[in-house]
Amino acid sequence: MGNHFTWFDLIPDIFHAGHDHAYTMAAIFATLMVVLLSVTANVSLGRGEAAIAPADRFSVKGIFEAVLEFMVDLVRSIMGTHSDHYIPIYAAVFFWILFNNLIGLVPGFTAATANMNAALAMGVCSFIFYNVEGVRHSGFVKYMGHFAGPIPFMAVVIFPIEIVSNFVRPMSLGLRLSVNMTADHLILGTFTHLTKVIIPVVFYGMGTFVSMIQAFVFTLLSIVYVTMATADEH
Repeated sequence: MGNHFTWFDLIPDIFHAGHDHAYTMAAIFATLMVVLLSVTANVSLGRGEAAIAPADRFSVKGIFEAVLEFMVDLVRSIMGTHSDHYIPIYAAVFFWILFNNLIGLVPGFTAATANMNAALAMGVCSFIFYNVEGVRHSGFVKYMGHFAGPIPFMAVVIFPIEIVSNFVRPMSLGLRLSVNMTADHLILGTFTHLTKVIIPVVFYGMGTFVSMIQAFVFTLLSIVYVTMATADEH
């Protein structure tokens, strides 16, 4: 199966080393968009009372307020109100994955998250983060004890299973994201190529929905993993 055309293919071969450059450029472009919109949203907040007043119309400020409220509710519902310091981290994760998913819907672009390297890198970042948080919260010995289970004589069986399960998580996160986004954009590209008009609109709507769901699922699982890693045994 050949690769779909991207605008980056117009760059002379001397400046890139194959089709993977499109994924890299898409990731850079999506990152710049997230940074730009974040700065724009921060500026639009204003100062003083204007910063806490809700948006009264559809705007960048209103969109970010809605997403931020969603992230606050999500993190607090899973981790509790004491974990508000995680909100900026997972809001950034959600936005980055969402923008990288959505950029694949733009003709001539491809989603960086459809590439296994990018998706797996995000999974590894999540893996490192929640394990570091687990060690920081409980200490190395106690944290490793979480993998042994509550029954001492079963630890010899439970521990290796839990360790393997722990190391599989970044791969499962990356595979889920990459495979779903690859399939979504492949279907969209196929039907757009075959039908040109009308029918692709339906698949663009589905693609937008899938992009949002996959960003949400990745963020949700990452929050669940850090919750499990920092949970105190009772």
